[in-house]
Amino acid sequence: MTKIALVTGANKGIGFETAKQLAQHNIKVLLGARNETEGKKAEAVLQGLSLDVTYIKLDISDSADIENVKNYIEGEYGALDILVNNAAVFLDSAWFGNNTETVTLQTLRDTFDINYFGTVELTQALLPAIKKSEAGRIVNISSVSGSFGVHLNEAHWLYALKPYAYSASKTALNQFTVFLAHALRETKIKVNVANPGWVKTSIGSDQAPLTPEDGAKTGVALALLDNNGPTGTFSESGEVLPW
Repeated sequence: MTKIALVTGANKGIGFETAKQLAQHNIKVLLGARNETEGKKAEAVLQGLSLDVTYIKLDISDSADIENVKNYIEGEYGALDILVNNAAVFLDSAWFGNNTETVTLQTLRDTFDINYFGTVELTQALLPAIKKSEAGRIVNISSVSGSFGVHLNEAHWLYALKPYAYSASKTALNQFTVFLAHALRETKIKVNVANPGWVKTSIGSDQAPLTPEDGAKTGVALALLDNNGPTGTFSESGEVLPW
């Protein structure tokens, strides 16, 4: 039976590559994207590679979109096997420095709306469908920037980079992962965090050493975990990261 996956923010970057790599494993992938033009363009590219993908309109900050996607998945497929929460924004003025004293509340709210609140709302809405899967997988695409351990380690390359809104939203997402994994510990559902690494995307910039293809690999591996795989973890390329 074909597995069904939903990837948010799948029209470009890590989300697009995640959708592509999952589809290459003969999984039916729903491409979630808020921009219909960009979403259908991504759909056409992947369908041109003979991959089973379908664009679905999804702005995770829009409760109506979330409800529509929930109803569509439940009506069309009954169950959802894989949810990759990839959609995210970076609204801080820069990666470098520490803007904690100056970042506006509006920037914080707008960042959390997508990176945290929208992700939580979507996941909660889709949990009934995921619970109907034989082996549900939830993968939250976070960032090492959300790690307390990293930000307290003066020897880490990220130590001097403290964009507060983005980092705080990813810290919150990491805690959601830990708590959700605990809540679902008696089920077959596994909930994990992937750090994609520093990737050439609109968030990561052209200076990044990794391609979106590289950045998608950790999330895809977590989405394809077998029954013996871990839950409640934070990792990159198989390496466990500090919370």
